[in-house]
Formats: sequence, structure tokens, C-alpha cells
Amino acid sequence: MFTNDNPNQLIYENKILHISVLGGIRLEGLDRLRVTLKIHNPETPLIAVRHNLDLYNDTQVEKLIRKTAVKLEIGHSVIEACINELIEELEKYRLEQLENQHTEKEIKPLTEDERKESLELLESENLLERTNELIGQSGMIGEEVNRLIMFLIFCSRKRNQPLHVVSLGSSGTGKTHLQESIGNLIPEEEKIEITTLSENAFYYFGQQELKNKLILIEDLDGVLQALYPLRELQSKKKISKTIAFKNTKGETKSVHITVEGPVCVAGCTTQESIYEDNANRSFLLYLDETPEQDEKIMAYQRKLSAGKIDTISKQNAIRILQNSQRLLENIKVVNPYAEYLQLPKEILKPRRTNAHYLQFIEVVTYYSQYQRERKVDEETGEEYIETTIEDIRNTNELLKEVLIRKSDLLTGNSRNQLEKFKNSLENLGQTFTNLQLRYALKVTKTTAQRYLNQWQEIGLIKKMQNKETQTYYYQLIDENEYKNLEMSINEILENALLQISNRNTETDRNITTPVSDETNAEKEKEEPKQRNIKKDKTTEKTE
Repeated sequence: MFTNDNPNQLIYENKILHISVLGGIRLEGLDRLRVTLKIHNPETPLIAVRHNLDLYNDTQVEKLIRKTAVKLEIGHSVIEACINELIEELEKYRLEQLENQHTEKEIKPLTEDERKESLELLESENLLERTNELIGQSGMIGEEVNRLIMFLIFCSRKRNQPLHVVSLGSSGTGKTHLQESIGNLIPEEEKIEITTLSENAFYYFGQQELKNKLILIEDLDGVLQALYPLRELQSKKKISKTIAFKNTKGETKSVHITVEGPVCVAGCTTQESIYEDNANRSFLLYLDETPEQDEKIMAYQRKLSAGKIDTISKQNAIRILQNSQRLLENIKVVNPYAEYLQLPKEILKPRRTNAHYLQFIEVVTYYSQYQRERKVDEETGEEYIETTIEDIRNTNELLKEVLIRKSDLLTGNSRNQLEKFKNSLENLGQTFTNLQLRYALKVTKTTAQRYLNQWQEIGLIKKMQNKETQTYYYQLIDENEYKNLEMSINEILENALLQISNRNTETDRNITTPVSDETNAEKEKEEPKQRNIKKDKTTEKTE
């Protein structure tokens, strides 16, 4: 008889042997079954064998059987049969536990009132603006652009091509808070939150357990060993692995494990360069580290401590945003203007960035599906909705900063520090030293020198030496280079929109241009002539 009432002490017993599995068994790693056993005869409980081994290792099992047979004075074949029965029971128990873990969370059914208030949001004309307001009411302070981008990316999890996001910023700037706050707006059954993860952990999820799920990673440092399978899930939308194990007969068998996506992945880090491969597959959101954002957060903290935050409105906002996502369907999106959209030449990795840009436009359209006419492809019979110019305009407004960062040779943190330091140059003059930079940015000497080296390497500053004092000082070459980059990208995005608008206007003009009276009169004069010509030809054929 096998008893599993206590997962930390599984018991197998019959009339001859009593076997306790101390500490239970690990559910991960199907290629091994490591246990700590206590074996004794029910009639002589004080005489027991305690042994730690892998029950899939034939040599270790044989050694245990011989040791138990000698100490308990029981036949070798009897003990072997009991051990084999124990292995079978443990395998069944482990599979049952894994199936229970992989059981889908129950999808919450919506009441009529909940459905009505969710549809009211999804059908509102200013949908994105209204959504951003609700995100603010849910407790996310500031970061108006970043929070809406992240929410829309999280909504893309239901699509065949989900997007991914990495939050970047200095320690203590609220990266995790932003991700947690937006993650709270996602239905519980559609997300998986991870703090740390082993190298092979992804392979032991159920085959479709991760499909169309949002994976929230608190800190990418905690899943460093699992980044490769994570990237494969992002790119190929599935991962697979073949493992070998020994069965109870000592035979080596192979098992092929496959875990399917697609998944939407979100993570936080302070180290942009270390996670470049993951960052290339994701949207990069740089946190607002301005004093104005600090004041917003501290003001909210003071109100919360004073009990002046309306918690009922907060919960209502969370409920509406969660329920509205439950009404979204994975419908196909067609962008009829895609061929007219051009990215700036300054973009450093144009191919992947172009794909992300077009996919984000589709996500904005997808989120607005209750405001779009549903059309049917005559060839395939598939339903679809079309992108509007307004969707493109909203995307450009949201992704403007993202595209500028994609065009910048500096990392996000280095750019933030340079722009912050530019504000101090008015008091310092045209030149500055390492010491002045350290005081302005409040950083250490080595950190300041690292920034100087980066800025000098790409030609933003030049290094000079004072021959009299033998000291080095620096000069900013072009104070407006970043503003010029912003203007250039904005101009390209606006020109693309203008081109699309002009094309639509021209098309509408061709469709609605009235036919003049003179043209009608000429057609009426020509019609009798055409009839006479046809009549003459008919007469000739008859003759």
C-alpha cells in the first residue's frame, strides 16, 4: 500500500517491509529519482536501513537490495520486488503532481455588469487615453508613456507574434514597481511570475502551459542560466530537449520534451549591455529618473500613509482593465499603410526594429478591435480588421522615445547622465574636468571616467591638456546633437503620416469627383454612333 498524505514522508508498506521516503521526491528532473529511504520490518522496527540513492541507477539499487537483505535477513528477490513496486508508485505519484501543477487556472466568467463596463471601455472613442487614466487610478504614478507601452505589450500575449519588454534604469528608480503594477492589471490565469529559475526549468513546464502567457521576471540576474531557452521561446516560439534515463529494468531510454509558445516576456535589469541578446528581441523602456518623477512618487507615498488614497477606485480600475482583456479575441490585423512607413536611417538595427514598429501598430489596432469594422478575406474566409491612420499616429507618439534610443550610440544610462550634465554646463562654461563631472552627477571617480571614455569614444566630447598645469579637461563638441536627432526622427515619422494622408485624400477625390455636364453630353452623342456601328456590323453579317 502506498500513502502520500504527507508529501515530505511518502510511505510504502506491506506485510514484509515498511519503506519511508524521507523528504519526499523532487518533481523536476524526470531523468532521475533521487530519494532517501528508511526500510524496516514491521515486526522489528528498531532495526532499519537508511540509504540515499538514485532509484534509476541500477548499480545503486542492487547495492541497496544486498545491504537490506543482509541486515533485515529477508530474501533478495522479495526486497527487489518491493523496491520495484515502490519505484512504480513514486513514478505515478510524480506524474500526478506534475499534472496538478500544469492544470490550467480556471478562467473567470464575467457577469453581465462586468461585461457591460468592459465593453464601455473598449468601445470608447479615446480608448488609449481612457486606458492610461485607469492605469493611473490603479496605483501606477507617473511614467505615463512607459506604462501604456508596457500595458499594450502585455496585451499582445494573445497574438501569434507577442512583443517583449525590458525595463532599464538605475537601482531604486522603480523598474520592478512599474512591471509589478502593470502585471497586476493582467488576469491571474494568463501570467506567470518568476523570481529565480534554473537552467532546465523551462523544459519541465507542460507542453502548452506557457502558450500565450505573460512571463514576468523580477530581475534578469535571477534567470541568467535560463536566458538561452528563454530567447528560443521568444524567437522560435517553442523549445525542445531530448533526455536519457534508465527505467526500472536498467534499460536506457530517451524522452523528447517540447514546450510550446508563443509567450510575452518582461524583465528588469540595470545592466543593459550584459543582456544585449535579450534586449534586441524586446522593447527597451528607460525609467524616468527626473526630480519631477521623484516628487510625484513621494507625494503619492505621503497620501497613502495619510489614508487619502481611494482604494475602492483603485480596485475598480484593476477589475475593468483585467476584464476588458478577457473580451479581446486573437483576430488578424491588416495594415494597408505598411508599405508607406519608413524608419529613420539612423536606427542602429533596422531590421528587427522595423518588425517591432509594425507589430506594435498591429497591437494598437488589436486593442481597438471593438471600434473596427470586421472584414472577411474572400479567399480564406478569415476575419480581420484594418489599421487606421490614427493607430499609426498613436504608435508614433508612444514609440518616439523608443525609436530615438534605438538610434543612439550611447547606452540608456550613459545618455541620461550626459543630458543631465548638459544642464550644468551653463554654470561651468564650455570646458569641464572629471571632478566637476563627479560633483554634478554625484558619482564616483571611476564611474565619471567611464562616462567620459564612452562620450569621447563616439566623438561627443574631446579631451585636452593644460600644458602649464599638466591636467586634463574636456569640451562638449555639439550640445544639440541629441535634440537634432529627435527632430530628425520626428520629421521622418510626420512625413510618413503626411504621405499616407495625402494618398487617402487623392483616393477619395478620385472616387467622389462628379462627372461634368459636358462630359455627359459628349457620351450621349457618342452612344447613337456606337449603336449605328454595331447595327451596320450586324447587317453585314446577315448579308
